Amino acid sequence: MITLYTWTTPNGRKASILLEELQADYDVVAVDISKGEQFEAEFLEVAPNNRIPAIVDHACGLSLMESGAILLYLASKHKRFLAQGSEYWRTVEWLMWQMGGLGPMAGQAHHFAQFNPDISDYAQERYLTETSRLYRVLDGRLQDRHYIAGEGQGAYSIADIACWPWVSRFEWQRIDLSEFPNVRDWYLRIADRPAVQKGYQVPKFAGEIPRP
Repeated sequence: MITLYTWTTPNGRKASILLEELQADYDVVAVDISKGEQFEAEFLEVAPNNRIPAIVDHACGLSLMESGAILLYLASKHKRFLAQGSEYWRTVEWLMWQMGGLGPMAGQAHHFAQFNPDISDYAQERYLTETSRLYRVLDGRLQDRHYIAGEGQGAYSIADIACWPWVSRFEWQRIDLSEFPNVRDWYLRIADRPAVQKGYQVPKFAGEIPRP
């Protein structure tokens, strides 16, 4: 049994989508970050950096914070969505790209464009421009392939699961997905997966998955 501590954010949805894809046995503890619940002592015992998501694997007593580490752990444990050989490193490469680029930059775009519009023209322009650049990188990567890490129709992996929830907030990032047709097609392909549709609504319903 896995306990997932999470909220309705892109990082939180990475973990719930993977758990649904794995059909894993898990329960959910909602950590409402709008109420500061991420600073409560019980949660800090699991995630001392006070960020969701976090998990506890009760089968072995292991607790983990940081969404990328959680994806790698669960995929490795279940031997799914993480290829071996050179494709393993390609998956890790794009997972790190999301962790170090798409997530942080899109997160700043959310902050300055969605929650604090016009508070800083410089910051808003910087992060919206960089997020758009990252979409171009992803669009190029998805040329002639269905999923990020594989070739051709390839294999759906944790690289896709990591990136997809951030792209699902394209409207917050003022991104027109028609300008990135490979990303748009990839996004819709994944949005149609039943496990993604279910995992998106963990820990609560937060509106339908956005469609371009």
